[in-house]
Parts: sequence; C-alpha cells; structure tokens
Amino acid sequence: MLLCRVSAVGQTLARWGRRSHRGGGPFLHRAVSFSSSRCHGVSSGEGSAQPAEAGSAQALYRDTVLLPQTKFPMKLTGKKLLDRELQIQQECGFADLYSWQRERKAKKEFCLHDGPPYANGDPHVGHALNKILKDIRNRFEMLRGRQVHYIPGWDCHGLPIELKALGELATSGLSPLQIRQKAREFAQGAIARQKAAFQRWGVMADWEQCYFTFDGTYEAAQLKVFQEMHSKGLIYQDYKPVFWSPSSRTALAEAELEYNPEHVSRAIYATFPLTTLPPKIALDGAGLEGVSVLVWTTQPWTIPANQAVCYMPNAQYSVVKRADNSQLLLVATERTVSLAALLGTELQSVGTFAGSQLEGGICKHPTIPDKQVPLLPANHVTMGKGTGLVHTAPAHGMDDYSVASQFKLSVECMVDEDGRFTELSGPELQGLSVMTEGTDKVISMLKECGALLLEEQCVHSYPYDWRTKQPVVIRPSKQWFINTASLKDKAKEVLQKVRVLPESARGSLLAMLDRRTYWCISRQRSWGVPIPVFYHKETGDALINKYTVSHIAKLFQEQGSNCWWELPIETLLPPEVLKKSKAGPVSDYVRGEDVLDIWFDSGASWAAVLEESDPRADVYVEGKDQLGGWFQSSLLTSVAVRNKAPYKSLVVHGFVVGEKGEKMSKSVGNVVDPEEVINGGKGNGSPAYGADVLRWWVAESNVFSEVQIGPNALNSAQDSINKLRNTLRFLLGNLQGFDPRVQAVDPKQMHYIDQYMLHLLREYGMKVTDAYSEFDAGRVIRLLQAFITRDLSSFYFSIIKDRLYCDPEDSLGRRSCQTALEEILDSVTRSIAPVLPHLAEEVYLHSPGHDEGETLFKSGWIKSSSVWRRPGLEEAVEGASAIRDSFLSLIPGKNAAQYDLTVAIEPGLLFELMESLQEEPTSTTSQLAELMMAARVTLTSELPRDLHPDALMNHGTFLINLEGGVIREDSAYSIAVTPTSAARCPRCRRYTAESADCLCPRCQNLTSQAL
Repeated sequence: MLLCRVSAVGQTLARWGRRSHRGGGPFLHRAVSFSSSRCHGVSSGEGSAQPAEAGSAQALYRDTVLLPQTKFPMKLTGKKLLDRELQIQQECGFADLYSWQRERKAKKEFCLHDGPPYANGDPHVGHALNKILKDIRNRFEMLRGRQVHYIPGWDCHGLPIELKALGELATSGLSPLQIRQKAREFAQGAIARQKAAFQRWGVMADWEQCYFTFDGTYEAAQLKVFQEMHSKGLIYQDYKPVFWSPSSRTALAEAELEYNPEHVSRAIYATFPLTTLPPKIALDGAGLEGVSVLVWTTQPWTIPANQAVCYMPNAQYSVVKRADNSQLLLVATERTVSLAALLGTELQSVGTFAGSQLEGGICKHPTIPDKQVPLLPANHVTMGKGTGLVHTAPAHGMDDYSVASQFKLSVECMVDEDGRFTELSGPELQGLSVMTEGTDKVISMLKECGALLLEEQCVHSYPYDWRTKQPVVIRPSKQWFINTASLKDKAKEVLQKVRVLPESARGSLLAMLDRRTYWCISRQRSWGVPIPVFYHKETGDALINKYTVSHIAKLFQEQGSNCWWELPIETLLPPEVLKKSKAGPVSDYVRGEDVLDIWFDSGASWAAVLEESDPRADVYVEGKDQLGGWFQSSLLTSVAVRNKAPYKSLVVHGFVVGEKGEKMSKSVGNVVDPEEVINGGKGNGSPAYGADVLRWWVAESNVFSEVQIGPNALNSAQDSINKLRNTLRFLLGNLQGFDPRVQAVDPKQMHYIDQYMLHLLREYGMKVTDAYSEFDAGRVIRLLQAFITRDLSSFYFSIIKDRLYCDPEDSLGRRSCQTALEEILDSVTRSIAPVLPHLAEEVYLHSPGHDEGETLFKSGWIKSSSVWRRPGLEEAVEGASAIRDSFLSLIPGKNAAQYDLTVAIEPGLLFELMESLQEEPTSTTSQLAELMMAARVTLTSELPRDLHPDALMNHGTFLINLEGGVIREDSAYSIAVTPTSAARCPRCRRYTAESADCLCPRCQNLTSQAL
C-alpha cells in the first residue's frame, strides 16, 4: 500500500533534507500519549466493548460504553422500500430540483441534449439504461455547481405510431386528418406512460417543459432548417432508386433498415448470349461464336429490368468451355476454379482477355425477345462471389443506377408500391409479388429459354423494414433527397473535433457516413411533418422557395402542421407569397402529400431545443444504433446549416441483453420490465427492488458494450446497496450527538490516523470526480467499493472502535475520530448521490451538521481541503501499516490485542516517523499502539537480547519516497511478538489491566469521574 510522496515532512525531514542539501517544511508533531487505549479484540462486529450478560463484570459498565445509535434502517424491502423512495422524492423536492438549479447563478453550463425516444410503446430497460446514464451525469454536473441544460423529448411521428394507432382499421376510408388524430392520441398515451416511468426512476428534469416533434413550435424550427438546406441546393427532388417497403408502402432511409443476416434468397446463374463480340476480341476471336456471358444474382426478379452487364476493367476474363456439354461461357478468370466446382465439371480455358477488351460487346436479353444489352465497365464489380460479371438493373440497384446515369441507360420501373410487377413487365408477370411468386415465374421463364445454368439457396444479410420486419426492395421513385455526398467532407472534418466515447465507435460513425451518398427524406404517409411543396397541376413542377417555406413555417408555429390539411390552399399560398415567388395563380397548384422522414424530424432537434446563443450540446448520449441514425442526421443537418457539429462529445452505449448475453424476446421469456424491477412482479413473484437498484445496475455495467440484466445482476445490485447501507449506518450511528459545526477538530490537531483518512478521502474524491467526468460510473462503483472495503472496513473501522466506544464522549481523541467520520460520511454520500439519489437524500436526512429541510442535491459536491494532503503523514501511517502487516502475519487468525509487540528500527527516517506516532519507548495508549492493535508497543533501535524463547520474529523493509523521489530510503525493521502478561479490562476488553476484573487505568479514570 505504498504511495509516492511529494512534500516536506517536517522537522525530521528538514534534518534529512539538509543532509541532501534540501530544506524541509513543518514536521509531524510529536505524538502525546492520549488517555485512550485501543480495543482490537473483535473483528467485524459493532465493537469490542459489547455489553455482557447481566451479573458479569462487563455488564456493570455497559451503560458507560458509547455504542452506535441511529434510526437509519439497515435494510428496506418490499412496500417499505417503495414507500420510502416515493417519500424521499416528495420531501426532497425531486420534481422541483431541475427548475431550482436553472434559476441559481452558475459560472458554467452543462448541456446534455436528449435524443428523443420513440413514442410508440411502454418504457423498457433500454429506456432505463439510456435515461439513467444521462441522469447520473446531469446530477453530477449539477452537484459540482454547473447549470444543467436538459430538456427531455419524444419523437412522435412516423409509421410505427400510425400503424399501432390504426390497428386493424388500416388507412381505408380515413382522411389524413383522421389518421393524424388517432396517431397523435396514441403517441400522447405512450409519452404519458414513458414520462411517468422516467420520473419514477428519479430522472431530474422539468417534466412540464419537454419537447415533442409534433409541436407546432418544433415543426416550425424544423422547416427553417429545411428551408436553409433547400436554399443551398442540398435538398432536391429526383427520380432514382430508393429502399422501398412494400409492407409499409413508403420509401425508407438507410437508418430505417434492419439487416437480417439469416435471409434466404434463390440465387441463380443465368446466361446472356453474346450477340456482338467486343471489337478488341473479334479480331482474334476465331472459335468464340456462341459464347454466353454468365451472371449471378440473388434477386432473380430483377432480370426483366436488366439494361446491361458490367465488368471490372482491370480484371482478367476468360472464355471457358464446359467439359460436360461444350458450352462456352465468359467469366472472370479468378472465378473459374470456384465455378468449376459449383457446376461439377471441368472448365477449359479457350481464351483470356483484359476486362478493358470487353468494351463494345452486346448481349441478348434472355427473357425479352429482340432486347439487346451492352457490356459496360463499372467500379462496383467485385470478385468475392459470383462470376465477375454483374447483371445490371438501374431501377433496382444504387450502383446500377450510377452506371445508368453515366451511360444514359433507361431507368424504367416494373414494380409498383405494393411490390408487384406492373404491366410493363408483360402479361406473364403482371400482378405477381416480386419477392415470392414473381421470383418463381422469372426463374421458370429462364428455364424455358435455356438461360438458367444453376439455382442455389443463398443465406445472406438483407435489408428489412425496421417497423414491419418484412424485406424491402429497391425501386425508383420520385422523392425528395438530401445530397449527403456534398456534406461528407465537411462532416468528417468537424467530427475530428468531436470526442467519441468509446473511441472505437468513431470508425463505425465514419463508415456509415461514407455509405450514404444521398438521403431520401420523403415518406408517403400522413403522420408526419408535411414537406412544404406545391405542384403545378399540369406540368407537375414543384413550387418551393424561401417565401413559401417561411410562410408555412409561420403557420405551423401558430397552428401546428394539421393546418396543411385544414386550411384552404389560398391561405397556404397567399397572393403576396405567389408574387414573391413569381408564380401563376393559386388555382394552378395543389399541395404535396408527402411527409418528412422522422430522422429529419429528430435530426433538426438541435435547432428547436438548444439555446439560440450557441445551439451546440456538450454531449449526446445514445445507443450504438444511433451511429447511423440520430447522431448522423443531427450532424448532417447542422453541418449543412452552420458548418459545425451540434455536439462536442458523443457517448455511445450498447444494447441491453439477457443475463447470458442473448437478445431479449417475449417468446423466449427473458424480457425484463423495469416497472416489475421496481415494483415487483404481480404473477411471477419477483421482488420489488426499487429505483435505486435499477440505477445501480446501470452504473455498475460496462455501458460501452452489451449490458446484461436478469435476476443475478439485480440481486447483486441489491446486495451491494445493502452493504453500502450498512457502512453508512455505522457512520451515522457513531455520529449520534456530534455537530461538526461546533465540535469538529482542526485537522492539525487530529490523530494522525484520522488525518491520514482525510488524505485518502481527498484522493478518493478526486478519482470519483474524474470518473464521473468520463461517463464512467462503473469506475465510481469500483472506487467506492474499494474505499469502503480496503480503507474503511478492513482498516480504519477496525482501529477506531475502541476510541469511539470507550474514550470520554467529548475527548479530543473521540472528537477527532468523529470529525473524520463525518467527513467520510459526507464525501461517500455525495460521491454516490448521482447514482443513488434516493439513498443519498435518505442518509442526508439523518446526517449531522446541516439545517432541517436542507437537501443534499442543493448543497454541492464533495468537499475537501488542500490541508488534507499530507504526504509525510502518509509515509508515517503507511510505514506503520507495513509493520502491522508483518505483525499480523505472525499470528494468523488470532487476536492482536492479546500480544505485545516490539518494533526495532535502526536510527533513520523510518524510526523518526514511528517516533511521531509514539514518543515513549513503550506504550499501551499511543497512536502507534492503536494502529498496531496490540496490547503494548515498544519502539527501539534494536531487538533486546533477552527475548522470551517463545517470541515470534519477523523482518521487513519499507521504502520511503518523498519530495518527488529526492528523498528515498529503503528502511529495514524487525519485530518480536510475545503474548501479553496483562489482563483483560472488563469495560473496554483490551488487555491492559493489571488483573482480571480490574479496570485498566484509562477506564478506571473515566468511570471514577462519572461517579
């Protein structure tokens, strides 16, 4: 337990310092022999001076022993626990705390911007993890004097809410306003339930001042962001492929997809006959007649929409002959071995060419007579799977569309909004669902024309609609887009200044940003913020500019977005706006029917919620799914409007999983309901843990990975809190009747062991503060438990019980100890308050030294003084502790109080440090004797020669390191241990009495004064 020291240690060190040409500071004062002997005869109970049975000698003195007294309960369970937490919330003003701290003066503000949870269901443990993690940091910042800016919000629009609100009604026969009314009511119900749960968890906020994305004020701010981006040319309308959900009948953005790694597709190898050889091959292409280009696809339904076959220009390609039927196939050279194995036949190379030599080749479409498709170069062709030649359908692939744009290919869509083939696909396919019977039919058509070479089952990752859990397709549609490609470089630049915790999440954030070339922001639904656009009835041209959008934003602010459907178009598009827009009469226009993507809703929250002076939060805290969601949408909108990130830091936490790391599922039965965690299960008999257990679980977890929860984790949290309560109860019990405002001892007058504890307490407070600042509440828990277990329970508490229980009530030694205990109680309580606010306030209600009605959260953070930092004293106590460890190792499992200890140290720094703890050569009452927990301690420069033959001996060394290493001394010591000849005192139970049933001098003096 050696720590390096950096300060002068007084007169002795001054002398030693002069030897090394250094000056010294004030030394530890010589110890005086306090009339307080130490009781070490018991291990972990309430103390050594326990009342004995009536009639015994010890029973005569039990009323003179100052045992702990407190009304603070050791344990609370069941209804008592729940009632107490609710009572604490009421008495200690949890509901008003946020408003109070917003009104007080503060030099700094801390802004944590709340990512809005989705208002589509009941609160779950994912909410608990997120909200409690945020609250822990907010409470810490508030305690240390900062003004916290935290406004809870809800994401209120979108398809999931619409679908749940309508239930089996669907949208048939309902007007947009009817749909919106039902969706709003549903969202409001979910918000009410979630809000009540967040309040019960002790989350600090002004719950009457939340933000909702369906509020008119919010929607108006959102439209201002939209208008800014549109005026810069970043928002545009286009006809291009988008992710389309047939099950939702709407376009989706990347953030609205879930990838199913177990999706099974019917992959095919199909041939496209090469009707025109590439010119660079035709010259020496004798014998290449009848060659077919071989392609591979996992989406056979897209074959009818094929417009080209793409190759990699810098790769090698071969014409190979099948050994089983002499068929000639054009494939990538490096794929021939794999294909031969797959086809079950040898493939003999007939000729090899560079990919660039394929330019100009033309193929025959396998299922559409007279249709020809070109061979075209493309960078997206890979060699990992397939044939190295890619079937290209521009209407149904993002890369395919890029090729079409470059080579002016047709982007004709053969799939409707329900995911069925249209009449453009022909009578055989029209009306068939492309993902099921449509795929069957296309494969059948390929078989009939001899183009199907092979079919196989392919298990791969495939995008699904995150709401309906059904697969999506890619189809072209006229939609509104954000040109994210033009924002990427600036977004990456500003991200360099953003701190990301954990840093490993930065790579994922950048990768997801890279994958997004454009962002489709229009949705074909009713429940959302309308895109403020008007279309010309005849030309279909869009009317949208700063005048139209600003006018609509003003209307939304005043009336809410329902006015888009409620008001006549003449009000939405008044004459003055038409005039500024240089547009024709209002009768030429109709209002648009699309709404904005909900990721644009929430992505504009920085503009709607943060303070206008600098709408940039200190931190955003959300789950890792938001790397491609809210973190990204907020970044893109903020960079687009004002060239900076909306956050200074990002904290990315993991998901909540079951106790064995498995995903939570109702069918498996491992879903943990936070309401049941707190209040207990109605049917399954699970106990009521209360809110603080839930909060401890969050704090204790490694939130940067997947967070496990279950009975074991919750029981462990409960046990940990009960152990903490027991420690706090011990502290409170020993502070009964002590008022630190008038009875505290000046640190310089305190016992050295007490001063040493203040020194450790100061270090503990600094480490805890650092941990909270790093969003590492888990480290706070570990620091707390280590401090309680190692420094308090196993060390300090075992040493001081005799002084607390058996010294005179108002003695300097006892008051010194109580002064340290009160500081420890205060610091420990404050250090855990952000995690356990209910327990902290409960302890504070029982704590001494403050006025009635004062609450902990209004009284500041951990208080410590630079005076507590005593490196020289630290060396003295830790040197003595090293000697004590050697002593106790000689008598394992035995009572140290039954032994006399002789400590021999050669003259030097360590000897003089020990002298500061015991001035006399031998003592039963010195601070060194107290620390050693022995009956008597003798301090000498060498062991006596006439030691008892049964004496136990040990040797050791202690490295003294002071002045930053300038003063270093490796000091040797020897000890001898012998059973004491003294008798046990019937009052304090120390072996310091002259004979049995006779009081020791300290107790005799105390009891005689009491008579």
